[in-house]
Amino acid sequence: MGTTLPNGPNSPAWWQLIRWIADPLSYQKECVQSYGDIFTLTMTGFPPFVVIGDPEGVKEIFSQEPDKFDEGRSNYIFRPLVGDNSLLLYDGTRHQRERKLLMPSFHGQNLHSYGKSIVEIATQVAAQWHEGERIIARKLMQQITLEVIIKVIFGINEGERYQKIKPLLAQMLDVTDSPLRSSFLFLKFLQQDWGTWSPWGRIKAQKKQIDRLLQDEIEARRSLSNELGNDVLSLMMSAKDEEGQPMTDAELKDELMTLLFAGHETTATMLAWAFYEILRHPRVLEQLREELDGSRNLAPLEIAKLPYLNAVCQEVLRFYPVGPIIFPRIVKTSIEIMGHYFEPETWLTPSAYLIHHREELYPEPEKFKPERFLERQYTPYEFFPFGGANRRCLGAALAQLEIKLVLASIISKYELTLANKKPIKPQRRGITIAPTGGVPLIVRQKRSNFAKQLQNIT
Repeated sequence: MGTTLPNGPNSPAWWQLIRWIADPLSYQKECVQSYGDIFTLTMTGFPPFVVIGDPEGVKEIFSQEPDKFDEGRSNYIFRPLVGDNSLLLYDGTRHQRERKLLMPSFHGQNLHSYGKSIVEIATQVAAQWHEGERIIARKLMQQITLEVIIKVIFGINEGERYQKIKPLLAQMLDVTDSPLRSSFLFLKFLQQDWGTWSPWGRIKAQKKQIDRLLQDEIEARRSLSNELGNDVLSLMMSAKDEEGQPMTDAELKDELMTLLFAGHETTATMLAWAFYEILRHPRVLEQLREELDGSRNLAPLEIAKLPYLNAVCQEVLRFYPVGPIIFPRIVKTSIEIMGHYFEPETWLTPSAYLIHHREELYPEPEKFKPERFLERQYTPYEFFPFGGANRRCLGAALAQLEIKLVLASIISKYELTLANKKPIKPQRRGITIAPTGGVPLIVRQKRSNFAKQLQNIT
């Protein structure tokens, strides 16, 4: 039958890549208007790159057997940051094994313990604010999410190792803090190690230092095996596969780095967008506060189930998907999707951004309306901010719990206002689309009964 690639831009491949790196949202909008809900991008360094913005097409992809596609291979750009032993890079039986080993860490009773820690961390960071102070939401949310990762994921709470690893992780994460820095991930010719004075050399040096510190932590934890905690690293060290084999030290370290890059910037960015939208919509803020103030003596997991709080967070995830697309699927055997026949090595990528902004699914899609998630339940093909099928983000439950509890902890305790009324535009920051300027806020303290109750629970 042969490949029948959908239409797409005919501009030079290098220009398409630049457009994709610089502003993937506007570029997708332009392409949909010109070529419809499925289109092909031809970008330097990539095979045919087919973007799908139709829920029926997404359903066709998510419904396929996992062996129809490879996805790990499409995530090669993360290898320098996360290492060779990352779930992101695996396919087939290796991917299934790693998911089974990691999954228990992010579900069940473990979330209850994580929730208490998240509230404590958010409360401690916010306690340093002063009335009238100007803060940058994304920067402060990064402080919170980094602390959550170090304490909840890595299980490092204090001491010399904590003092050393925290600034190193922050420096590593700065590699994706602008479109220019992010280009290192997409353009291999920029990945040159000329020593610590060069950007890529610094990244590699920082990665080696972090690797040594994590190895020291693993060895120290192993020597006290009877005292392992319920942080994610401890649970990972305790996990065994079907053959009774635990994860190797290399796997443990690389999966920790994966969780760092997958859970830090993404969650901090979503929180910054959440504060921006909540504070620019007084009605949303008022309704959210009423729900929080009316909730008495709830445990963190119960707070996370509050319907309007959940709807607000879902609407933030709809309006600003964690990434402009979900990770691409690489076709392994010829397949038909939406009437097009694709040969092996074609990249198929559902666009959460395009589908989350479809008028027929989300009336007035450019308006922030949390109530839409109270009025309707969406299918996994209409709403998928964390991906779908066998590649859905393992940390989705923890990420959503963190977003809800940080919002609840801060909004219930502080009166915040936007520093100015200028619209904030999205800008690429690594794999995420972040608010330009980070959302400047002004702090005005406001103690509430709910905040006191929340603190007492922890």
